[in-house]
Amino acid sequence: MYRGKLFVILIAVVAFLVTATSSCKKTSGDTPPTPVDTTTVNPQVDPPLANTIGFFMNDWEPKNFTTPSSFTNVTAPTASGVTVSVDRSNVITKIPKSFAGNNSNIWMGQFVTEPVLMDHITTLHPHIIRFPGGSISDIFFWNAQPNTPPADAPAQLVQANGTTANAGYWYGKNTASWTFSVDNYYNMLQQTGNQGMITINYGYARYSTAANPVAAAAHLAADWVRYDNGRTKYWEIGNENFGDWEAGYRINTATNQDGQPEYLTGQLYGQHFKVFADSMRKAAQEIGKTIYIGAVMSESVPQTWWTNTAKTWNTGLLAAAGAYPDYNIVHNYYTDYQTNANAAEILATPESVTGTMMNYVKQTISTAGVTQKPVVLNEWNIFSQGSKQAVSHINGMHAVMVLGESLKNKFGMTSRWDFANGWDNGNDHGMFNNGDEPDGVPKWNARPAFYHMYFFQKYLGDRLVASTSNSADVVSYASSYTSGETAVALVNKATDSKSVEIKFTNFKKGAKFYWYTLTGSTDNGEFSRKTLVNGVGPAYAAGGPDNYKNLSPSSSSASNGVRVIVPGRACVFVVVAKQ
Repeated sequence: MYRGKLFVILIAVVAFLVTATSSCKKTSGDTPPTPVDTTTVNPQVDPPLANTIGFFMNDWEPKNFTTPSSFTNVTAPTASGVTVSVDRSNVITKIPKSFAGNNSNIWMGQFVTEPVLMDHITTLHPHIIRFPGGSISDIFFWNAQPNTPPADAPAQLVQANGTTANAGYWYGKNTASWTFSVDNYYNMLQQTGNQGMITINYGYARYSTAANPVAAAAHLAADWVRYDNGRTKYWEIGNENFGDWEAGYRINTATNQDGQPEYLTGQLYGQHFKVFADSMRKAAQEIGKTIYIGAVMSESVPQTWWTNTAKTWNTGLLAAAGAYPDYNIVHNYYTDYQTNANAAEILATPESVTGTMMNYVKQTISTAGVTQKPVVLNEWNIFSQGSKQAVSHINGMHAVMVLGESLKNKFGMTSRWDFANGWDNGNDHGMFNNGDEPDGVPKWNARPAFYHMYFFQKYLGDRLVASTSNSADVVSYASSYTSGETAVALVNKATDSKSVEIKFTNFKKGAKFYWYTLTGSTDNGEFSRKTLVNGVGPAYAAGGPDNYKNLSPSSSSASNGVRVIVPGRACVFVVVAKQ
């Protein structure tokens, strides 16, 4: 009996030891278990919805991070020179889907039959795509056949200097291969899963020779609302109408029938805005749809050399239109006009200019005693030229910072200018090559800004959270996923590499973190036309990797901290797993 019991006990001990040994075995390459983090985590509390975002948050949705099925293990640095601190519980704002829109235009062709471009737009998913293009909007007749403008649209328009020139109208029913029709705009939105923002022709209210030019132009706009039939929620009346380059800034008073002044003012625009808005809202009501209508504002403090129209634009507009607009619109090209700025100058602008612009808009609205409405930046890029800055990796970095700063400053929407333009020796704002880029670069090849905006959004959560860097060279934008992970975008403005450690409060990190590194190449000095993603570059003289959608991220264990190398003049996009 005793020997039998002893045998049973021995068997049990052996079984325990075998089980314990088996549970401690580690297959080569496995990540060691992460110690349980017992840190107290304060829950996230969303702040009140900013009135500068407003209804642009209506279609917000939570985001869940999908753990990569494949990745490249990389040994993280053991030391750091820069520290980025992230407080996951400090929510700055929920992130509106509209924060990274783009601009189409009517000179880039009927591109709905271009599979390469359509795939890029679908993948990037700007959410909102503006149409028909900047200043052309004020000479665009959406429902007209080619070369058949309304009878009251004069053949020539008055220029800023008082001379006249051929009007050069554009037509929405033009199906020629070199332009982009209204119906194909709708077709493009449907195919790519995006929404529209339409800029209607305000200039027509000024240069029309009809007995009531404002009514004629407002009726044309209302008819577009009816034709649109609810496909588009966001509309704006005119484009940069305070500028002396815009059609309708100066008119021939001899042919005007309702006593308008020769030069446009903000007050007159505000008065006309109410007529347009009434007509368009009535049209929307008739068809049972809801639309939002924006007014054009000037984005910065008036300068002494500006025209009187520009100097007094905001005060006149706000006095005349009051709270009639549903949202307010600004444009900004950040760097000084047509100067050959270096990379440091360009990369210094997003942080300073974006906040200054928003503060100015809010201040002018407050001073006027008008209710604050959402603010959108529906044209932005850089003015720098002469060294191919616009098509460079540096402009891609700039794009990341503009998007990050627009979120920090709570813009309701931004829209980059634009999908495609013209090469102009590298001064091309287009995100894609329109077919005229040299060096054998194929049509619709994506430029660096595309890759930066794509990977920034790929590793971006649904809430912007607080982050700070102890280095002026390294800028950070942190976000959280509803599924629990935390993302951090790092931008190194300096030319030397930085080892960056990301430290968290109110977040229990998991076993691993993942990241993509975007760098330039050695071509064209500091304005490389290439972007390399995790070391993979383009097959051509410009652009990025063709297989960008299938590139695996780098990965490392988070057990000893989250550290990455950010090369000089580069961006790194990180997601840290949750515990």
